[in-house]
Amino acid sequence: MSHSLREQRKNEHVEIAMSQSDAIQSDFDKVRFVHHSIPSINVNQVDLTSYTTHFDMTLPVYINAMTGGSEWTKQINEKLAIVARETGLAMAVGSTHAALRNPKMAESFNIVRKTNPEGAIFSNVGADVPVDKALQAVELLDAQALQIHVNSPQELVMPEGNREFATWMGNIATIINRINVPVIVKEVGFGMSKETFKALSEIGVSYVDVSGRGGTNFVEIENERRSNKDMNYLSQWGQSTVESLLESTDYQDRINIFASGGLRTPLDAVKCLALGAKAVGMSRPFLNQVEQTGITNTVDYVESFLNHMKEIMTMLDAQNIEALRHKDIVLSPELMSWIEQRGLDFHRR
Repeated sequence: MSHSLREQRKNEHVEIAMSQSDAIQSDFDKVRFVHHSIPSINVNQVDLTSYTTHFDMTLPVYINAMTGGSEWTKQINEKLAIVARETGLAMAVGSTHAALRNPKMAESFNIVRKTNPEGAIFSNVGADVPVDKALQAVELLDAQALQIHVNSPQELVMPEGNREFATWMGNIATIINRINVPVIVKEVGFGMSKETFKALSEIGVSYVDVSGRGGTNFVEIENERRSNKDMNYLSQWGQSTVESLLESTDYQDRINIFASGGLRTPLDAVKCLALGAKAVGMSRPFLNQVEQTGITNTVDYVESFLNHMKEIMTMLDAQNIEALRHKDIVLSPELMSWIEQRGLDFHRR
């Protein structure tokens, strides 16, 4: 693919993603907290710090991988980096393959580091990238972690997408063994299964972003780019973020689970943390905010979002994220059926 066509694709991804809307029905609505009337803490006592194996996050929300690779997306990344800098959020960039193939596109990614020199930044590559390119992706941003995105449904619907996946798992293992920052294996909106967690754990993966169905839908995005638009029947493919978190239950003591995909509200974020996530990522909400309302309003949106999380945790009498994991939850019959049919050992500790 030519550099100009790749740049056009990056812009098309953003344009179509911004036109998508949240699902009317969400599995987050099938998870309910039990209300107990009298908390024993105050809002200012709530600590949002998230502790992972290799690094601590002062805030459990991060701007998830979105974009880069064109002049327009460079501007978006710069705006998002300002928001991250002003709020203290970690930030992931989109796939850096464009910069690895065309040095002229590097600025559309490393603008994030230039704008936010002290911030926590995650670089991003695909599962098929050679080790030397993975190392370059980390160096490009002086990144604190590397996301490796796995996106086979997207590739298969993408007209010019990859059709070879047999080497992915081995390549991920090789990158983990060679790279000196934590590796986060990240879905792109199709969720994960207990079998996937098991396989990733066996090759030494310590961080996984489940990125479930319900947010940015890459089947729909790539189908819009197909001449016949003939694969939309796959638009509901995969597990939701809630289902993916339930699938992760047996692996939460050995893998740091991050959750993204379809989060709409601070309550959704708190539910993810209560179901075992160490942190939650959001993409389209930040993209729409910064493009439609500007940087200042997006900073206000983030601060309000975090304050609401603290208020919800106060209602739950949860002073920190660990305490959330012991709070009373009721799941819908549909989710209980999923647990039963999948043989999951879900229980509240």
